[in-house]
Amino acid sequence: MESILNYFETIPSLHRSLLLVGGITFFWLCEGAVPLFKFNYNKWQHAIPNIFFTLTTIVINFGLAFILLQTADWVKENEFGLINWLPQMPLWLYAILGVMLLDFFGAYLAHYIEHKVKPLWMVHLVHHTDHKVDTTTGNRHHPIESVVRFAFTVLGVFIVGTPIALVFLYQSLSVVFTQLTHANIKLPKKVDKLISYVFVSPDMHKVHHHYILPYTDSNYGNIFSIWDRLFGTYMVLDREKLIYGVDVFPDEAENGRIGNLLNQPFQKYKKPTTLPTNETA
Repeated sequence: MESILNYFETIPSLHRSLLLVGGITFFWLCEGAVPLFKFNYNKWQHAIPNIFFTLTTIVINFGLAFILLQTADWVKENEFGLINWLPQMPLWLYAILGVMLLDFFGAYLAHYIEHKVKPLWMVHLVHHTDHKVDTTTGNRHHPIESVVRFAFTVLGVFIVGTPIALVFLYQSLSVVFTQLTHANIKLPKKVDKLISYVFVSPDMHKVHHHYILPYTDSNYGNIFSIWDRLFGTYMVLDREKLIYGVDVFPDEAENGRIGNLLNQPFQKYKKPTTLPTNETA
């Protein structure tokens, strides 16, 4: 564990970039081999707005990274934060607790609040208005949301007291799980269910992308499923019944245009005219 943390403490930017690109590439190929839905779409065309928002997220996180680094250095130097106030523990347990708590503040709590505060929900809608959820959907976040998510991560680092090694480890795991849980892949149901007892599985997260309540307001977790189970936000829906998108922004063509998506948080709700469907070839 010490060697792992030493690696992540100084992980090169190139390695983090390779993790992002390599993960998308890997799950993109898996989607072709074992698809959950056989979408009737141009996969490359669908990916363009999602990749655009991935790039804006990278730029924002890179531009604000010094805040994250300074916060992590400060809590380490001052032994501040929850995991630094606990009794001495094995390094592996320290790392697991740190990552789990960062997952709560940086992912679950941020996600939950985005669904409950209307201005933030309007921003978060950009993520939900993808009608063909696949691995590129994972980082489809409006630039405003990228800033909000970053702020929650910094808050988590401050409260939890995680050094930069755990922050980078958490972020790396978060990237992989985001790509996995959004990927249009079909795991055996028993395997997916088994995974969901500890981690967020593909089927578990896709319930969150169902187009109507109460399913949209469930399964907020990113890495660990414990938070949804603990706080009563865990829900199950048979994957054959999934319909992606949101009923208040039903126009798939508009929801695939970058300009419209950038403006989406400032638009008014529209009443749906037709029931969304997951088209298959």
